[in-house]
Amino acid sequence: MNVTLGILAQVDGGKTTLSEQLLYRGGALRSVGRVDDGGACMDFTAVERARGITVFSAQAVFSHGETRYFLLDTPGHGDFSPEMERCLAALDAAILVIGASGPIPARTERLWQLLERRGIPVLCFLNKTDLAGADPDGVLEQLRRWGDGFCGMQDGLTDAVREQVAMTDDALLESYLEGTLDDGACWAAAGRAFRERRLFPVYRGSALKGEGIDSLLDGLDRLCRTDYDPDGPLELLAYQIRRDKQERVCCCKILSGTLRPRQIVNGEKVHQLRRQMGGKWEQIAEARAGELVSVTGLQDLRAGDRAGETLLHRESVAPPPLLVEVRADAAPTRLLEIFRQLEDEEPTLAVRWNEGLHQLHVAVAGEMQLDVLTQTVKERYDLEVTFGEPAVAYRETIAQPVRGCGHFEPLRHYAEVQLLLEPNPRGTGVTFESRCSTDDLALNWQRLIETHVLEKAHVGAMLGAPLTDVNVVLLGGRAHDKHTEGGDFRQAVYRAIRHGLFHAETLVLEPWYRFTIQADPSTAAKLQTEISRMGGVCDLPETVGSWTRLTGRCPVAPMLPFSRDFATKTRGGGSLQLEPDGYEVCPDGAAVAAASGYDRERDTENPADSIFCSHGAGHSVSWREAADHMHVTVREPG
Repeated sequence: MNVTLGILAQVDGGKTTLSEQLLYRGGALRSVGRVDDGGACMDFTAVERARGITVFSAQAVFSHGETRYFLLDTPGHGDFSPEMERCLAALDAAILVIGASGPIPARTERLWQLLERRGIPVLCFLNKTDLAGADPDGVLEQLRRWGDGFCGMQDGLTDAVREQVAMTDDALLESYLEGTLDDGACWAAAGRAFRERRLFPVYRGSALKGEGIDSLLDGLDRLCRTDYDPDGPLELLAYQIRRDKQERVCCCKILSGTLRPRQIVNGEKVHQLRRQMGGKWEQIAEARAGELVSVTGLQDLRAGDRAGETLLHRESVAPPPLLVEVRADAAPTRLLEIFRQLEDEEPTLAVRWNEGLHQLHVAVAGEMQLDVLTQTVKERYDLEVTFGEPAVAYRETIAQPVRGCGHFEPLRHYAEVQLLLEPNPRGTGVTFESRCSTDDLALNWQRLIETHVLEKAHVGAMLGAPLTDVNVVLLGGRAHDKHTEGGDFRQAVYRAIRHGLFHAETLVLEPWYRFTIQADPSTAAKLQTEISRMGGVCDLPETVGSWTRLTGRCPVAPMLPFSRDFATKTRGGGSLQLEPDGYEVCPDGAAVAAASGYDRERDTENPADSIFCSHGAGHSVSWREAADHMHVTVREPG
């Protein structure tokens, strides 16, 4: 049986140390590596060893009992959350590592919420019980505030465990009350409840000293079950893109079927299959359903894609809320090439090149990510880069439906597209639908149009920020029997969207954070007042031991200086956790647009004009007049 197991924790929670113990006990390592001396198998890059934290998800494999476990050690720092979150879709179960002392950190609670949202079965490991002040029983009581089902199982099937497991099944409860509940039935019921997220086993110990690991492994063997079909149609999930000496490597989970070299995935031929063990790998002949495998030869598959012979699903990407300018003594084309490669590995970088200003910008989550990017570029490409001050990454959307049309007809090319742009609910992103009959435009062309709508991060017409929360509706279009090529519709679609945006009422959207603050009561009261003045909203304060916990939402712009001064405000005695929490309409959108200096008419990379053919040559028709020249007439929607 194959089980993909993820290890999650906040920074310094002991996640990588626990991974090393599991690999050692499972016979995959001869000795337990340590994070503090750079000897951990799973933190193998120079960036990770220099900082003593996990930056990139690492995979390994070990066996215990009758089960083979594919282990994913994920980043704990908030700046690298996207890397961690992409791995969640590959997991069959997760171990959430939690410190056994003090209040549970807000970051750990956030990880729990992500696992809950994904429906992933969870075991908890209360770590560092050997330290002075450890209170695992107190932490278990805190966990029970999150919901029912948390059950201390370090000592196996105690009477308390039997009772809690019996409560998950009516028939089992009757056996328990009658005193006839045997161990086999109890473990079987516990496994079902665990996999259905009705039971959350809690173990405790010290990963550094190897305490409690055997009980944890025993629990994994008894509770985890999977049922993958190696003979079914091929389907895989690409959860990570990496480079090995500039060779592109797709890290994948085989969901169904069996993958072998030279098979076709997403229209491309597979080269090598590799089994990873941290930074080392061995070539393998096949990968079966339920296994993790690294694949070379696939250039178009992105992190988050599900694919078989063709692409089955592509996840949308939500960039973080901060934007920085990249600066380096290098040719712009070289700098852009480097950051396109980095964006391939971390799609949330959302690389943007401003041709008019010759500026490169990337989206980032925080200072730690900038430090890692600086070191990564230096090590891989021998280039020194610096970054400008972080600025807010705004977005744009539309307030009302608007029509857009695009025509592309230079000599021996032809495509026309008629679109309707509609506002989408906040957070939906850009979506597509067709209201065009296949009698008017063949289905293959309609599917191509959908691809072109969704393949690009379109920009708004007010400040050139990424477009979001828009439903693009195909109303009509036309192809030529001889002269139409696929790229013609790309041009027509891009111009039609831009044409519509030039006629639209635009809204500027600003990002918001969800914050969690822990501080002493008097300081927390002052912070709550300050956040209200900043336009934020606080929930009712909570008391956690001797601390006050504040949660709520606030615009990112005022939170930047607030977070920089937080240590001073709390005299070094508090904690602040920030998580991106969507976008809202910016009340000062006009001022933001004016400050950006963006001129939509001079944005040559995103034209709104159309190209028509006249006397054997293509000529440009202004967006102001293009609608009167279109060849396709569609009725007004509705």
